[in-house]
Amino acid sequence: MKTLILYATKHGAAKDIAERIAKLIPDSVVCNIKSDSIPVLDDFNCIIFGTSVYAGKIRKEASAFLANHEVDLASKHLGLFLSGMSPQEDSQYFPTNFPKMVLDAVVVKSLLGGAFNPETANFFEKLIMKMVTKQSGPISTIDDERISAFVDALVSSY
Repeated sequence: MKTLILYATKHGAAKDIAERIAKLIPDSVVCNIKSDSIPVLDDFNCIIFGTSVYAGKIRKEASAFLANHEVDLASKHLGLFLSGMSPQEDSQYFPTNFPKMVLDAVVVKSLLGGAFNPETANFFEKLIMKMVTKQSGPISTIDDERISAFVDALVSSY
């Protein structure tokens, strides 16, 4: 299974998750859709796409990529992940942020946790996180068990 892992991130949590997924899938290729050269999608039979979600919305570059490549993505063995700090049920974020064609083709989708580092955040982000979490230091909710389950579901369905 030749796998391409694509991600969009603001502070690095989606990158961290993508790299953790790559460790579980031998010979996978990891690319940041904003800054890396994206390989030809037809060269891969499995694609994993992940992005961060803030206030219920995914990154703009992720939305643009999905709109430009929804037909290609829908023809692949496809996994979607979100990175975010929300304790709410993740199912609400997928239908509001992903094209129906992509969602209809997806094999597995999950919110895999998030991270917040105040050193990389602006004043407004720090204020909101402090109000929501009652903490001012680094926080990580990235869940390795959910990542493993995500990969297992994707691989076992191939």
